[in-house]
Amino acid sequence: MQNRKVVIIDEDARFLSVTKKILIMGGYDPVVVNDVSLALDTVIKEKPDVILVELVMSRKNGFELIDGINRACASRRIPIIAMSTFFKAEFNWLFDLCGIKRWLKKPFQPLDVMWAIENEIAEVGDYLFRDTQDKSQAHSRNQSGQVDCFCTPS
Repeated sequence: MQNRKVVIIDEDARFLSVTKKILIMGGYDPVVVNDVSLALDTVIKEKPDVILVELVMSRKNGFELIDGINRACASRRIPIIAMSTFFKAEFNWLFDLCGIKRWLKKPFQPLDVMWAIENEIAEVGDYLFRDTQDKSQAHSRNQSGQVDCFCTPS
């Protein structure tokens, strides 16, 4: 089985370095992005299995970035896990709006991030391989094991 690709978006270089090492030890293929202006292009280019996004960044907040990722056709249906040092109950409606089902409060344990990633992959896998009535909305995995997204006009 090929390593699962995980894009990690955060401005904290130390956090990115530590998280990258944890994910490599866990058998993942991490791609780190410390410049939010490059994040969307990186996600589109890399076609990750999962994206980890810090919500509080200086140039653009994580919710704006997630909205941009969700709007980009090539990156739809990629699970996104939000990260931050603080969470408020007021964020819940934004999580729902952005399609975020999981979040991690920093600092987190290595097993926490791996558990979150595996659960997101499992949930998307169930969706990807489920028989659907509308095959034009179906998703599949390409030969390298990454998610190919087929977008349909709304």
